Amino acid sequence: MSKYIYILIVFTVLSSCSQFQKALKSEDIATKFKMGEDLYNEGKFTKANRLFAQIVPNYRGKPQAEKLMYLYSMSFYKMEDYYVAGYQFDRFTSSYPKSEKLEEASFISAKSYYMLSPVYSKDQTETKEAIEKLQEFINVFPESKYLSEASKLVQELDFKLEKKAYEIAKQYNQISDFPASVRSFDNFIFDFPGSTFREEALYYRLDSAYKLAMNSVEYKNSLDGLIHLKKDRLNTAKEYSDSFRKIYTNSKHIEDVNDMDEDIDEALKKYSTKS
Repeated sequence: MSKYIYILIVFTVLSSCSQFQKALKSEDIATKFKMGEDLYNEGKFTKANRLFAQIVPNYRGKPQAEKLMYLYSMSFYKMEDYYVAGYQFDRFTSSYPKSEKLEEASFISAKSYYMLSPVYSKDQTETKEAIEKLQEFINVFPESKYLSEASKLVQELDFKLEKKAYEIAKQYNQISDFPASVRSFDNFIFDFPGSTFREEALYYRLDSAYKLAMNSVEYKNSLDGLIHLKKDRLNTAKEYSDSFRKIYTNSKHIEDVNDMDEDIDEALKKYSTKS
C-alpha cells in the first residue's frame, strides 16, 4: 500500500468520525436521521443506533416515525442485542399494525426470542417463550415467506425441550432415584410421543422400574391397609418389559431387557403360588 493511499484512508476515517461527532452534537434532528440511515446502510449499526436513540422522542406522531422505529429496532437486532430488539419490534408491531413491514417485523421479533434460547441444559423459560412467539407468527401469517424458517426454528426449540426432559429423566436413573425416573420418563413419553429418544426412554423407564421393584419391600402401609408394594411394582416392570420387547425386537438393549424380564418372571412366581 502506497503512502498516499494510506494517508487517504486515514483522512477518510477521520473525516467520517468528525461528521459523526458533529451529528451527535447537532440540534438538527433531520441531520441525525439522515446520517443515522446512511450509517445503517453502511453496516455501522452501533453508530446508527446512537443517533436514532437521540431522535426517537422527537419523531413520535410524525410521518417519518414508522421508518425510524423500524431502523432503530433493526439496529438492535443487527447489534445482536436480542432482548431489546424483541421488545422494540413488539412495540413496532403494536404501534403500526398496518405497516408494510408488519410481517417482517413480527418475524424478526419472534426470531429475537429464538436467539435468546439457551443450551438445553439451562433453564428453558426463554425457549418456551420463543416457541409461543414463533407459533403466534405462524398462526397470524400462514402464507408468509418466512413460514419455512419459522417452522424450522420451532422444531429446533421443541427438540431442545425434548432433550432437556429426556436428560433430566435419565439423570434420575443414574443417581438411583428410580421413582422420580419412572415418573419423569412416563411424562416424557406422553409429552413427546414421536421423539427420537423414545427407544432409549422406554429402556431406561424399564430399567428404573425393574431396579425399583427388585429392591422394594414386600408391603407398605396405606390408608386402605397393607398393599403388596413389591408385587405391584414387579407387575408394572413386567408391563414395561413386554411393551419394549414387542416394539423393539432388534434393539441394542434387547439382551438386557430379556435378562430383566427373566428376573421379573422369577420374582413373580412366588406370588402366583400363593392363594
